[in-house]
Amino acid sequence: MSSRVSNSDTRNGTTDDTNQRPRAQGHSSRGSQHEQRSTRSPQSSFTNPAHKRTASGNPRPASRSTEERRTERVTVTTKEKLITRTKSPERRSKDAPPPEKWRAKELTKSRQSEAKAKDVKPDAPPATWDPIVSLTPHTTAPLAIRVSIPPSASDAPQSLQPQPLHELSLEAQEAAMIEDLLFVFMGYEGQYIRYAYSYDPNEERDRLTGPDFKIQPGLDPSLQDLTMSMLKMATHYLALETFVDVQSREEFGAVNHALCAAIRKLLQDYLVMIAQLETQFLTNETFTLHLLNVHTLPTSQMMLQLYSLAHEFLKKNALLDVESEEDSDPDDIEKVLENLKRGGDLMPGNMTGKKICKGGVAIGLITKKLETMSGDPAARSLLTSLLRDASRPYTAMLNEWMHHGEIRDPHGEFLIREQKSIGRSTLEQDYIDDYWGRRYTIRKDDIPSQLQGVKDKVLLAGKYLNVVRECGGVDVSKVVQDVPKSFDDPRFLDNVNNAYAHANESLMKLLLTTHALPARLQSLKHYFFLDPSDYFTYFMELSASELRKPVKSVNTVKLQSLLDLVLRQPGSIVSLDPFKEDVHIEMNEVSLIKMLQRVVNITGMEQGETLAALTNQPTEVDKNAVGFTSLQLDYTVPFPVSLVISRRTVWRYQALFRYLLSLRYLELQLTTTWQTHNTGVVWCHKSSMRRVEIWKRRVWTLRARMIVFVQQLLYFCTLEVIEPNWQSLMSRLKAKDGSLDGSGKPDRTVDELMQDHVDFLDTCLKGCMLTNGKLIRIHSKLMQTCVAFAAHMNWLSRELEKSDPDLIGPVQPPNMTDKEWKRYQAVKSHHQKSHNDSGGGVSQLHDEEARITNLFDLIGGWERNFSRHLQILLDALNHYAATETVVLLSLCARLATANQGTEYDAGPRNEENLAA
Repeated sequence: MSSRVSNSDTRNGTTDDTNQRPRAQGHSSRGSQHEQRSTRSPQSSFTNPAHKRTASGNPRPASRSTEERRTERVTVTTKEKLITRTKSPERRSKDAPPPEKWRAKELTKSRQSEAKAKDVKPDAPPATWDPIVSLTPHTTAPLAIRVSIPPSASDAPQSLQPQPLHELSLEAQEAAMIEDLLFVFMGYEGQYIRYAYSYDPNEERDRLTGPDFKIQPGLDPSLQDLTMSMLKMATHYLALETFVDVQSREEFGAVNHALCAAIRKLLQDYLVMIAQLETQFLTNETFTLHLLNVHTLPTSQMMLQLYSLAHEFLKKNALLDVESEEDSDPDDIEKVLENLKRGGDLMPGNMTGKKICKGGVAIGLITKKLETMSGDPAARSLLTSLLRDASRPYTAMLNEWMHHGEIRDPHGEFLIREQKSIGRSTLEQDYIDDYWGRRYTIRKDDIPSQLQGVKDKVLLAGKYLNVVRECGGVDVSKVVQDVPKSFDDPRFLDNVNNAYAHANESLMKLLLTTHALPARLQSLKHYFFLDPSDYFTYFMELSASELRKPVKSVNTVKLQSLLDLVLRQPGSIVSLDPFKEDVHIEMNEVSLIKMLQRVVNITGMEQGETLAALTNQPTEVDKNAVGFTSLQLDYTVPFPVSLVISRRTVWRYQALFRYLLSLRYLELQLTTTWQTHNTGVVWCHKSSMRRVEIWKRRVWTLRARMIVFVQQLLYFCTLEVIEPNWQSLMSRLKAKDGSLDGSGKPDRTVDELMQDHVDFLDTCLKGCMLTNGKLIRIHSKLMQTCVAFAAHMNWLSRELEKSDPDLIGPVQPPNMTDKEWKRYQAVKSHHQKSHNDSGGGVSQLHDEEARITNLFDLIGGWERNFSRHLQILLDALNHYAATETVVLLSLCARLATANQGTEYDAGPRNEENLAA
């Protein structure tokens, strides 16, 4: 005990002497220190310390030191009776006093030999310490550390353990702490500073979090507090080193790789600083623990900011205990199924089972951190530098997309997603514009905040250039010069706007000038809107015999030949059309009304998918369909004009064409009926029976009303709906450069042009009453009544002939000329031969009054049916004109004339009419 007291007094005396005189023999003692550190023996490690200094430079009171040593003597005396020999001295309680394991070394030789004889078994081999360094397998991170993790210092044998801290002087403790800190700063355990027991270096999650350190007992409290404050930087360094290795893997994308490269460069500067501090420690005698702390403070703040940023990334990637909300989303499976449904694949960039923070999300995290720390100049400068470096690969992808129309995104981190399964070939049968609307889409959750306001421009600029590139209008091999390389460049937004304007202007010129889009639209108007209709009237006359056949028996090849013949007929406008080769004849077995009802009845689907369901629904073939009702035109459009005139828009053209054709065909039937009424002897002869004349006048009146209805409807659809909207559309394409003022810069984008075209067709469909289910049903009933009336005209003529008493007998009526009588007899004999009318005598003897009554009942039913449905149509048109389409008011005024003088002139008499 007395020897330890004298040691305490000597330490106090040395401390006072050190503070009163300058240090000497620093360099010679530092050389002996390195020799002793290389041997790492507990007896000789610090017998000749290099630095004998206090922690603060102030002398420490002797009474306090003596009091502390007295406490140690009491503790040793108390614990001396409980000493047990074990093979591992480190397996003791954390709170046990430090002198316990060294107290046994001060025993006498007889006591040591006696303990060895009792505790050490003759057959137990000595503990071996043979750590082996190996290389770990390769990972997708090319610069990741592959050296195996060294064993923990606590597992080293007792012979390699250092001298206890309480046996060292204060200056030696300080020197030992500085030397240990230099090792710990680089990620290694020191002799007195070691990993906490809770840290497992073999666990990746622990390495990402960073280790906690513990200092061996016996260190002076002032030195311990200063040392503990600096150990956080070592924790941050180890965590960042592992973070860089993990985030550099291939699946984390180019943005994370660039960020890790920037952090790795900062860590390299950090190691250079550690080397400089070690040089100061070895060469500067005045280098203290306090100076070490002062030198590391700025770097410690930098490491703290980097560690905080890395922690945010790890939480987003669910690599720590705290998982992000996106990873626990129960709808992930729905996202996977939707991705597969749209032709995607389960590549790393498309997988949604595990959300990886990359691309725009990674840039967004750095940006958010930068906004949070904007008040700290050092942190702002650091995060700005990281954002600049991390955004370089993203900006390179952005420039490639906006200036070349290509996506080079192997990791799926760019804000634009490409569905390569959707190509140009889908345009021929694509009814939902998949190529334009779904081949390139925006990843809504992966948009950097810097691009949030211009995301649509970025999407459209690349899409436009992609189309121009596929047409050979973009030199992909040309390297783009003088473009921003990162998000912090002040020209960044100007670059996006300029690229968007250039891409839009290039595609507009390609469509309007090179591929003559206005001429294409004019050609569509000629064929689908029957403007002018002279060629089509000629075509219907030539093909009337073929079009009257059932749809199954119609020869479309013959019809196509007739159409080609008509289109090449000199003297017509369509003969000068350069695109007449693109028009084709086809037959649609589904009636127009069924086709329109299938469209307007589809609900609950995404916008743009209405027409896609047409191919999936079972077709209802019209069994009574003939060539006239099933005739349909098709139009072939080359790329890139097919983007504007897509299958979706061609379907609208076809619907309008079939509707106009049905009106024209009905007008033709009623016109034929008018001709029959004006040329047929049965109808021209003035009968002597007044009831027959009254019945004929009712037939003529109904026919006139039906013709008025059809002609007014046809006039309204062509001249008041289609033509004004067509002029409005063409006014936007007036200048070849797409500008209204001729300035040379397009006033609108290609997407706006495409939308204008679709809006024009939708407006025409709505104005023609083809998008309202109720109007379609009412219109269908009116059309059926008119068709039935025109189809039964020949039968009515025969019935009239049998009912007129002047025409029954063989005697010429007094009011009929000889010429008319001869013609009538010829027609009558022809009918008798064709019908083989053997029951003529019975018919002549039939009661004429009953036959005429039957004819009155028939015409009365047609009149009521036509008048009632026409009035219901007028009421519906008035309602929709007041709520939706004002243009329908003019149609109401015109159609009202067809119902004048009827019982429905003042409106429907029964409420059931409205329900119908």
